[in-house]
Amino acid sequence: MAERPNIILIMTDQQRYDSIAALGYPYAVTPNLDSLAENGVTLTDCHITAPSCVPSRASLFSGYYPHTTGVLANGQKWQHTWVEKLRDAGYRCVNVGKMHTIPYNSDSGFHERYVVENKDRYMEGRYYFDEWDKALAANGLVKQQRETYRQLPDYRDRLGTFDWELPEALHSDAFVGNMAKWWVENYPPTEPLFLQVGFPGPHPPFDPPARYTKPYLECNDLPLPQPTREELDSLHQELKDKRQHDVEVDHDSVVWSLDPTPDQMHRLWAHYLGNVTLIDEKVGELLASLKERGYLDDAIVIFTSDHGECLGEHGLIQKWSMYDIVTRVPTIIWSTSGRFEGGRELNGLCQLFDLGPTILEYAGITPPESFEARSLKSALETGDWTPRTHVFCEQMGDVAMAGGTEFMTGVRSDTWKLVHFKGSEDGQLFDLENDPKEVRNLWSDPAYLDRKRELLDVMRDWLIESNYRTRDVMAGAR
Repeated sequence: MAERPNIILIMTDQQRYDSIAALGYPYAVTPNLDSLAENGVTLTDCHITAPSCVPSRASLFSGYYPHTTGVLANGQKWQHTWVEKLRDAGYRCVNVGKMHTIPYNSDSGFHERYVVENKDRYMEGRYYFDEWDKALAANGLVKQQRETYRQLPDYRDRLGTFDWELPEALHSDAFVGNMAKWWVENYPPTEPLFLQVGFPGPHPPFDPPARYTKPYLECNDLPLPQPTREELDSLHQELKDKRQHDVEVDHDSVVWSLDPTPDQMHRLWAHYLGNVTLIDEKVGELLASLKERGYLDDAIVIFTSDHGECLGEHGLIQKWSMYDIVTRVPTIIWSTSGRFEGGRELNGLCQLFDLGPTILEYAGITPPESFEARSLKSALETGDWTPRTHVFCEQMGDVAMAGGTEFMTGVRSDTWKLVHFKGSEDGQLFDLENDPKEVRNLWSDPAYLDRKRELLDVMRDWLIESNYRTRDVMAGAR
């Protein structure tokens, strides 16, 4: 066993916890991720710190909460990461695919970056020409995107679902998987290696090649969301406004419906799961190449995502909310050389950015004392750990926060969740033990006033402690 293992961090974008067969969703075709879970450790209650791409990733790769990094919404600049510490310690640091730094092409601690960004860019860096764009152009092709999708007569009825009709190898997730495999197979062997592979999917547009979608379309047993009128009427006004906004504005080529048909929902889930199966296939191919080149003789392999996806639950699409389907992400950690026992679950609350100090410790680097993230190394190796009593989530007004709410803050314990909306007297309070689907909002129920006050106190104390702990960190320096 080497002193420092190779570290492989594989990330998807917008992947739900319940999209992998081994994690309790038998409808998913995910044999390679299932194998990873069977051999590794599954973190069953890992929650993000922000329900959108950029602030979640900035938090993960810095070790601080979004309010400390100053990155609280998509499009905000960030570029410095703890990857710089790996590079300075002698790791060869390589990124293939999505990191979502702003600017996209900052080095962020990597020796090499092969950047592939959002499938359908319409905000910052819309005309940034990434590696995927270059590959399409070299083949005389233009990627499928919003301008062309809008020309389809049934565009508004598709809910963001399309078939990838260009060469399969040039689908964004196939391209990222193939490029990572190409790097592993062609670069002169280098150790220790930190390889971050960022798949753009299953983030919308939901557009896998048809062969991945077909089995799910033929499955008549897919459990589809069926929010009741009572639940929709009880949504916070911000989320009601979001529902309407997503009908009127086609973010990521998705035009939402306030009352989707069962056929529309079936197609939505089939395309989403089809994209997950495509990614699973590419993960398997990458791991096979890593093994053949010797990188898995001693490695820590991590699979996770930056946040989840509503997919029609609660009447919502995409992210920008704080339901568990958005905040809880699949997270699997595997030691290929037995540094810790696999084939088990690590139950208890943790946060996605806890992966940062975990990686640093396995690389022989002491995380900064000011880190708000906590290493899971001891928990992985001994199983003896103290889970977080609460996890937190933050989001500043973003493109789909159309109701005028400037800021959302969430706090979750094992059994309760509270979401505070700045400037609103209304909020969300859920009894997760008796209402795990988060359908019955107890915010205005006088019987739960003490519980609401308790969680608001926890939120206040967390913010005070955070400000104190990071007092020497320049907030917003990125």
